Amino acid sequence: MELVIALVVFLGAMLFCLVRGAALSWALALGLVLFSAVGLQRGFSLKAITSMAWSKMPKTMIVLRILFLIGILTGLWRSCGTIAYFICIGVRAISPPLFVLLAFLLTALLSYALGTSFGVASTAGVVLMALARSGGVDPAVAAGAIISGTYFGDRGAPTSSCASLVAALTETELYRNVKMMHRTALLPYVISLAFFTVLSLRNPLVAADGSLLDALSGSFSLSVWTLLPALVMLLLPLLRVPIWIAMLVSVAASCGVSVLAQGMGVWETLRVCVLGYAPEGVLAEVLTGGGLISMLTVFLMLPLASMMGGVLEGIGALDALRERLASVCARLGLLPTMALVSILCSMVLCNQTIVLIMLQQTMSRVYRDAGASNEEFAMDIANSGVMIAGLVPWCIACAVPLQMLGVGVEALPFSILLYSTPICYLFTKKRFYPKEA
Repeated sequence: MELVIALVVFLGAMLFCLVRGAALSWALALGLVLFSAVGLQRGFSLKAITSMAWSKMPKTMIVLRILFLIGILTGLWRSCGTIAYFICIGVRAISPPLFVLLAFLLTALLSYALGTSFGVASTAGVVLMALARSGGVDPAVAAGAIISGTYFGDRGAPTSSCASLVAALTETELYRNVKMMHRTALLPYVISLAFFTVLSLRNPLVAADGSLLDALSGSFSLSVWTLLPALVMLLLPLLRVPIWIAMLVSVAASCGVSVLAQGMGVWETLRVCVLGYAPEGVLAEVLTGGGLISMLTVFLMLPLASMMGGVLEGIGALDALRERLASVCARLGLLPTMALVSILCSMVLCNQTIVLIMLQQTMSRVYRDAGASNEEFAMDIANSGVMIAGLVPWCIACAVPLQMLGVGVEALPFSILLYSTPICYLFTKKRFYPKEA
């Protein structure tokens, strides 16, 4: 009974934080305290509970290192002109009749380079939406294409914190996961290309206001050197260089370009690493952000969620749920059960990171008992939980991009990559993991 009360209070705290706009880390901290108290009441010592909470931290520290570097890169790529270069070259190459399709392709390329959906939505996404509105393109259609593109990299880029988290949680190798993600994404990607091609022809760009692009090209020296930080991130992983080393090299390249090509001072560049980039004028709305401070909420949430999951597992709170899930799996199969749990977790917990951690906590033993490999477990999470979280309107993974782009839930039906990925994987998984079928 005490566990049910603690769970109800925790979910109430999550709802309160969402309604009031408070950081979810407060609710997670309360949940950690509540479930630790349940453990004490069940006879576990404080030392044992502390050990339970810390048991998940080694995996979490791997992800936090990646997040640390991602925070720095998202600021530096703004200040050194890399993002401005991608936006200017990409948008100016867009053919008006194919605006929606090319918006999808441009954001997919950027998200794969940056590994973040929020970072692309808040930069290139904002510019593309401004062009769409000024050019008579349906904002919902444009936003759907942009969101689909941003999640292409968020799910399957080696630079993605989400992909790194999935690899850490499932004890799998990141690059092998990325390779398999490419294979499983091929069909939904082709479907998305066809879908957005049709929508482009039905929603051509009539006229565009190029003032934002002029401001970008006028504020940065957009030479080929601004591509160096991105090329480092694209090429080094292909040479099997560890992702954190590739990120460090990209950080060094970004600092060099910011100082030598863009004329920033050394201390100003270091400030961008911590506090993010803050331009003035027209570009403030488009390029402001990044830096370590932008990852502060995640830095707090991830360890708290991990420790809470460790306590829940240690005190046996998840045992009954696993037994039920095992019976559901026997009737529906592993992937459909994973999808159902993903939907429920996304609707209740409202945060993609926490959803992924809870999927690992609740489903890992179910997959192990079913004889599934860690790689299959990782791919099922990547093709269900990662994408489904972006379709629940009140989940942060969905609500934040919608807010950045200035649209509502009317854009979700056009975010085809997000729901075609789990649907296509459901029907094609036999090709990749025949035992499960």
